[in-house]
Amino acid sequence: MNGKAKLSVRIDLPNGGRFGPGKATLLRAIAEHGSIRKAAAALAMSYPRALKLIDEMNGDFAAPLIASTHGGASGGGSELTRMGENVLALYAEITDAASTASSAAIGKLCSLQE
Repeated sequence: MNGKAKLSVRIDLPNGGRFGPGKATLLRAIAEHGSIRKAAAALAMSYPRALKLIDEMNGDFAAPLIASTHGGASGGGSELTRMGENVLALYAEITDAASTASSAAIGKLCSLQE
């Protein structure tokens, strides 16, 4: 069998919100492209879907994760707030720890496919 097993981590927050790989990928794309529209396009995601996810994330934490500016001479754009950077960094820390802790068990699970 080709390929490698991959662990995905989704966190169910106490307030009912969820944060997982899809939202983390969107945040990284916004940081990279400086625009929600460009990030959505890069991910083959509709702009309305990206806006919905951002609205969810902004409501799930004590402060917004994304800050946007509209139009003007510079054309506007979006960037991660300090909260957004913190959430993304903590999510990476959590997923790295989970991956390390589960590596042996995942290997055993995959060996059952052979």
